[in-house]
Amino acid sequence: MSMQKGGNVPVPAPAVRVELGWQAGPGTPDVDASALLLMSGKVRDDGDFVFYNQAVHASGAVRHEGKRPAGGALTDSLTVALASVEPAVDKVVLAASADGGTFGSVPGLYIRVLDTASGAEIARFDSQDATTESAFVLGELYRRQGGWKFRAVGQGYDTGLAGLATDFGISVEEPQAPQPPPPAPAALPTPPPPPAAAMPAAPPAMPAPPPAAPLAMAPAPPMAPPTAPAPPLPTGQPAASIPPPPGQPAPAPAPPAVRLTKVTLTKEAPAVSLTKQGGTSGAMRVNLNWTSGTAGKRLTKKLGRKAMQAMGARGALLPPSGELDLDLCALYELTDGAAGVVHPLGNNFGALHAPPYIQLDGDDRTGAVTAGENMTINLDHQARIKRILIFVTVYAGARSFEGLHATVTLQPQYGAPVDFSLDACTVPSNVCALALITNTGSELVVQREARYLVPEPGVSPQRTVDYAYGWGLDWSPASK
Repeated sequence: MSMQKGGNVPVPAPAVRVELGWQAGPGTPDVDASALLLMSGKVRDDGDFVFYNQAVHASGAVRHEGKRPAGGALTDSLTVALASVEPAVDKVVLAASADGGTFGSVPGLYIRVLDTASGAEIARFDSQDATTESAFVLGELYRRQGGWKFRAVGQGYDTGLAGLATDFGISVEEPQAPQPPPPAPAALPTPPPPPAAAMPAAPPAMPAPPPAAPLAMAPAPPMAPPTAPAPPLPTGQPAASIPPPPGQPAPAPAPPAVRLTKVTLTKEAPAVSLTKQGGTSGAMRVNLNWTSGTAGKRLTKKLGRKAMQAMGARGALLPPSGELDLDLCALYELTDGAAGVVHPLGNNFGALHAPPYIQLDGDDRTGAVTAGENMTINLDHQARIKRILIFVTVYAGARSFEGLHATVTLQPQYGAPVDFSLDACTVPSNVCALALITNTGSELVVQREARYLVPEPGVSPQRTVDYAYGWGLDWSPASK
């Protein structure tokens, strides 16, 4: 049901999916969904902020699911398990922020609340009066008489996500402006030595004074026992990090402020250093989300199911849903020379805590799973990783990527997320190189590839990627 600003409706479902949507297009800012869990109007701590850099609340009740393209539109979603929200939390604020512009340039902005189990729409609010705002509270879920309700809010902020978050009690890390190096001191000219004739003569020796009468000295007071000198402060170390004297407890370190930075790769800016963004350890999740539009259904209707089955990679069957079945894959090369592939074929799902330190979570054969396909890379072992090429293949459901809309997100456990979208496919390609991760020896760099490849007759998509990037693997037939 469509709502007016200020209206409210009951939410009977135990769990809901909150969908933020807008029309994408040239010059439209990127939009991000977020949620704040409040107690008496404020967060309890920074952990009550769920957004792209902090995707899951500690309770597990609120999750940021990420973006999904939908034709010419985009959505960013959150899931809220209302039955699992902690009793102390009385409200979940649902917000949106515009990255690189204002909401006056974002057409078709709306928020929907859906029953997670049935998919039925519980509430919808369309925002139509945005101008210079760069952040919005679009709605809120709040407790009322033992149940939950949704209210359409529509309150804007000109100060962006940082201003919105700060207003609810979040400590936001301020971006550090690069400090210019101090100017080198100007060299002073050395004066020439004066000529010898100008040197003054040495003054005549003064007569020695007569010896003074001895003074009577008062007895010296007893000396205090010597104390150890205070250790010098380490250069550049903050006082709070100095070890306390023996016997005194160390002060509790201040919690780090929330980082709001993120990175979107484009043709103009296709690479970023994970190391410089803080992604130096922990697990990095690689997510592929897609919608196939009507490509799979259109081909099925035109050619028939048997013909579509015959066109599947290695004779694979069309998924029961009739939708596109994509496979997220990775070629890897380690510093010791070991190399291979991680993909669903032959159940080569990889390993996270042993070589290759890459693991495919599963295989979404329909594209209907909200979270898409995911792969995890263990950055704790990045010193052993030489390079990783992340790619995607069409396993069944279509002959190529025609009509595909996909987004790729790399979410390090620490550091800013990196995302990008794929361009429209204009060639008969069933394999696309997504991103190349390279260890340069000093940092880990992500390069956006978004490169559609066309296999030669009789050559598999996986081998096509190998040839294009020079991996040099030996291949044998495999299937799911």
